Amino acid sequence: MTKSDLAEIYRDYIGCLNRQDWPALGQFVHDDVVHNAKPLGLSGYRAMLEKDFQEIPDLRFNVELLISNPPHIASRLKFDCTPVGKFLGLDVSGRRVSFCENVFYEFHDGKIRRVWSVIDKAAIEAQLVRSAMPAPPSK
Repeated sequence: MTKSDLAEIYRDYIGCLNRQDWPALGQFVHDDVVHNAKPLGLSGYRAMLEKDFQEIPDLRFNVELLISNPPHIASRLKFDCTPVGKFLGLDVSGRRVSFCENVFYEFHDGKIRRVWSVIDKAAIEAQLVRSAMPAPPSK
């Protein structure tokens, strides 16, 4: 598989997520997928994503950076969304937050087999602190 082929598959996968086309997820994700060293399988991976969309109704995956080196993809995903309650243990409660996720994928037989993901939680915490600060007095 070429770098371009793998990048195209990945972009199609991101499109599948943004459409919430769960029946098509198996076209992109291996039956034995592992996420951050936790074996989830396709059904567990799908459940994780469905839960993300329930907790963040306006969730949209935006590819900010993509590096393809078969069988691996490295991507920086940008999010600008409004979680409805707690997110990553933080009380976001309907406030709009922007953050990035750095994620690496390993493909096997043209499907995502392993995922390593790190979300920039510190960026969210900083936004919550700023939004909780009282406004400066007006002159």
